[in-house]
Amino acid sequence: MSNEQVESHPSDMNWCYNTVQDVSRTFALTIAELEEPMAAEICVGYLLCRVADTVEDATHIPPADQHELLTCYSRVLDPDDPTTVEAFRTDIEPYIPESPDDDWTVVAETPRVVATFRDLPEASRAIIRPSVRELTDGMAEFVDRYAEEGGLRIQSVDELEEYCWYVAGTIGSFVTELLIDDVPPDQRAAFADNATAFSRLLQLVNVTRDIATDYREEDNVYVPAALLAEHGLTAADIGDIENAEAFAPVITSLADRAEDYLDDTQAWIETMPETRGNTLAAWAIPFLLGVGTLRELQARPAAVLKGDVKVSRQEVYALLGRFADDSDPSLSRLRQEVQAGSLAE
Repeated sequence: MSNEQVESHPSDMNWCYNTVQDVSRTFALTIAELEEPMAAEICVGYLLCRVADTVEDATHIPPADQHELLTCYSRVLDPDDPTTVEAFRTDIEPYIPESPDDDWTVVAETPRVVATFRDLPEASRAIIRPSVRELTDGMAEFVDRYAEEGGLRIQSVDELEEYCWYVAGTIGSFVTELLIDDVPPDQRAAFADNATAFSRLLQLVNVTRDIATDYREEDNVYVPAALLAEHGLTAADIGDIENAEAFAPVITSLADRAEDYLDDTQAWIETMPETRGNTLAAWAIPFLLGVGTLRELQARPAAVLKGDVKVSRQEVYALLGRFADDSDPSLSRLRQEVQAGSLAE
């Protein structure tokens, strides 16, 4: 008998909907634009991923223990493995802060998240589960790879792409699989090919924008060492704001890489069927926020080490207004507007 059949925890979809707003503004915006059943599937799937992400980012957990916790969590999600969610919850208990923040609250409530996941239809679980496990296993692999460093130290652009696949591309895959049966047969191959562009784009934007934060708070360096060396820099230079101007070409290079995914991401969104509660706005909004962030990164690359490159709240509200009242604006036209300047101006 599978562990999905023997465990009993109260599921709580309302708690999941409320909690996702605390841990991710971007995904909260997406979920708010979805209807059922997609809203529940994306919400719960994201929170499952957030558990693994929080463990991977935890600097207070020794790498060997991080690796074991991640592999244990992956086994919990395997319906044919006897590992229970209680086992993971027991193992993670010593590392949960006394006053947990929003991310660690999700980890502490892993049994509730898993129970809510197991309340989804089997067809949905069968699509979401492999992607979440691949993400978790990929994170475990990277933690183990850099166990001696104390934090991740990405070496090459190819390795950065590999990391982006594990931590974000897998999410694009399960979104695609949830919808692909409703895509016209002659468009399915292209839709699947573009599946990871959305997640890779947003992950590269996050990596570029958060270079200083990731180094300072997590001791992780996602900027490829080869790219740093090309400009006479090292990982340690990230901690010195005086190096801001020297980092400008590094930021520009990473932003250029992210921009390579814009066209495929737009094609993916425009091919998406508005079935099963899916909407254009749900994916167009984070895409366009990514476009806006790239605009700011390209305009002010030296400001990244200061951690103040982002789209303004006023522009976020302006963008949401373009999709209000079931509006369905041209994605191409909106992309051009955002690239030209803030929608709030």
